[in-house]
Amino acid sequence: MRRWLAVGSAAVATVGLAAVPTVSTASSASTTPRWVTHVQRYPGGISAGVRAMISPEALKAQALHRASAGSAVAGSSVQFGPNVQMNDDSDPPVPQNESAVAVSLANPKVAVAAANDYVSGGNVVMRTSDGGLHWQSTRVTPEFGGTRDMCSGGDPSVAYSRRDQVFYMGQLCFFRTLPYSEVQVYVSRDNGRTWTPGSSAAVAATNFNYQKGTVNASIFNDKDYIAVDNTPTSRYYGRLYVGYTKFHMLPSGFSDYCPLQLAYTDTVNLSNPTRTTFRHTAIQPDKPGGNGTGMSANQYFTPAVERDGALDVGFVSEDCNDSYDPHLLFQKSTDGGRSFLPHAVVIDKKGQYHDFLDKAKDDTLPPTHFRAPNTPSIAYNPTTGTLTYVYQNNVNRAHSKADISVQQSRDGGLHWSNMRYLSTANGHPARNDQFFPWIAAASDGQLFVQWLDRRLDPNNVRINTWEAWSKDDGRTWQSRRISTAGWNPNKAFFSSGAFIGDYTGIAVSRTNVYPTWPDARNNAIARTGIGETDIFTDVETRS
Repeated sequence: MRRWLAVGSAAVATVGLAAVPTVSTASSASTTPRWVTHVQRYPGGISAGVRAMISPEALKAQALHRASAGSAVAGSSVQFGPNVQMNDDSDPPVPQNESAVAVSLANPKVAVAAANDYVSGGNVVMRTSDGGLHWQSTRVTPEFGGTRDMCSGGDPSVAYSRRDQVFYMGQLCFFRTLPYSEVQVYVSRDNGRTWTPGSSAAVAATNFNYQKGTVNASIFNDKDYIAVDNTPTSRYYGRLYVGYTKFHMLPSGFSDYCPLQLAYTDTVNLSNPTRTTFRHTAIQPDKPGGNGTGMSANQYFTPAVERDGALDVGFVSEDCNDSYDPHLLFQKSTDGGRSFLPHAVVIDKKGQYHDFLDKAKDDTLPPTHFRAPNTPSIAYNPTTGTLTYVYQNNVNRAHSKADISVQQSRDGGLHWSNMRYLSTANGHPARNDQFFPWIAAASDGQLFVQWLDRRLDPNNVRINTWEAWSKDDGRTWQSRRISTAGWNPNKAFFSSGAFIGDYTGIAVSRTNVYPTWPDARNNAIARTGIGETDIFTDVETRS
């Protein structure tokens, strides 16, 4: 029998509730999870996607959707010249953001994308079979196996497995009033049309001991991202990698360490993913009190898998409680994720990189109010072995605001080139703010990067999307605007325009490029009072 459990001010579906687990830490006397206290007291640390899922605006958005009987508008693809809205619209429209996308290696016209979805509280999944011209949507809501409660999710990531011919999708599972925290993996064997139900998701990381029925409430598992080894000659062909940040929090909500972690498996049980077993490795070790040293405070696992099976990881050193990123870092495993370099490689060079100049700020880009953290991205060129790392850079902020910069390594990540600007105009850094870059490498070695860009608005508010590409392994780049309309982030999500996501995504096949980004050109703020972003793409055929 299905019952409804009140969580905060929202109702959450509960199916077959098991025996109530116990809390194994001193915080059991409090009804507020430590991670929620952390969010309330500290501007950085836990990702903005998680923060948004528990916000009053998100609760209002879901309540509006439930009141409208949860219907979706037919005909999901709205075309604007070469731009296409990928997700369907709920009634009333509710936001989507933080897109990730992957391409089938069996059919270059097939791609699957996922995004945070404030209709379901989980992920919206979008799929195309015609190179991005048309997309269909479905929704995947996570469920916590310890109690069979529906949980909040988001922080989507998507990857394709050549060996298994399936798409994998990662997302979180957490609650506003309960301490449970998981990273879950879902499977689609029909190109994104149907997915593992929430009750059968594979659990890559959890703070719950399923044997003992206890939970470690001091841990919150955040910001997952996944990758698959798709080289048939690799020793680790078919291995699935799941990276995430493990926040350790005191009862006050203060996080004393938050290292990157890795879960990996060679075999996902496709019939019943809950039976999948993962191994775990600390990419960066636990070290309380690190606070920006690059050892215990890390964010934004972004992976690339080399043709010999090496796993490359780009990330930032970031204090667990604010959003200041003093360094750009790199780690590497040559044994399939079992171990990593003794010390992370520092990518940035003195005088060539700076995060926000005021450490007290929470990654906002004045005059707007949404958070724009430095979420870097890394790609491996399969034809040359070059690694390319792109990121937001504020070193020239006094003259050009935030820029997109690029650095490369031609020795497997041990040494990196000097910084170059990627977001340029007439050979100089483009004016106003650029942020949220993502990079992808094609099988022929061509590189593609997209980012959000405000150069066209003299007031530095309205956002467009730009794309750059290189046919010579990153030595030279061309770029162009790919969005056909700008949009105002102040009308995107929340009346204050406080959240548009933390990242975007791009993928490329031998025939098509699939850029994806949040876009509020169709915002419904006048109707709902909340604002709205959809997920858009530009239909691009490779020559």
